Amino acid sequence: MSSIATIAEPRTAPQGKRPMSYSDFDLKTAVQVFGLSEDDRTDLFASTEAVEPSDTLISWLREFAPVAVGFNTEKARSEFIIAPLLAEAKRRAGTEVNVLSGAFLDVDRERGLTGTCDFLIARSPEFYYVQAPVLAVVEAKRENLGEALGQCVAEMVAIQLFNEREGSPLPAVHGCVTSGNIWRFLRLREKRVFVDLAEYHLRDVAKILGILVSITRG
Repeated sequence: MSSIATIAEPRTAPQGKRPMSYSDFDLKTAVQVFGLSEDDRTDLFASTEAVEPSDTLISWLREFAPVAVGFNTEKARSEFIIAPLLAEAKRRAGTEVNVLSGAFLDVDRERGLTGTCDFLIARSPEFYYVQAPVLAVVEAKRENLGEALGQCVAEMVAIQLFNEREGSPLPAVHGCVTSGNIWRFLRLREKRVFVDLAEYHLRDVAKILGILVSITRG
């Protein structure tokens, strides 16, 4: 079955029982369904160097991060905090990557590997559709990040399969769930998923940026 990955809105499902999608997975279910082992005792980015943000990003966050927190919606946090940080990481990576927003990634509907991803980071010049290899997925959440880990793992499994089908497999793919203020990172290597011990706060923006840059560089 071929993979479909676009920036368009997904088609409406027929009436009746709704098929599973990424957002239906909790962490336990994702680990069981996809036959993964879980490691949540690893500090994935302890040795990753911080990258000092530009004056432009600092100024932006100083002005608009409080706006995002005030609205307290995923959309506001995505637009005012997450997207600017990802854009800065793209610029600072020194390699050709794209940050795609609202990408519909349909890899295997029968296994629930379908749905819209908030942000995908891909090593590709293509803007109009997702092209392998995809490096990472970033999901914007408003509150409890732990509840979103399963969704992120399912999306990472889909990315891994998508890259393999497109002939561009990677040693590992990464994921992140974030409220804008708090960032939690994951790594999927073969059948083992690593959930980072650390949670990074926006006050640690240089460390967050360093991690994002290291991921975009692969």
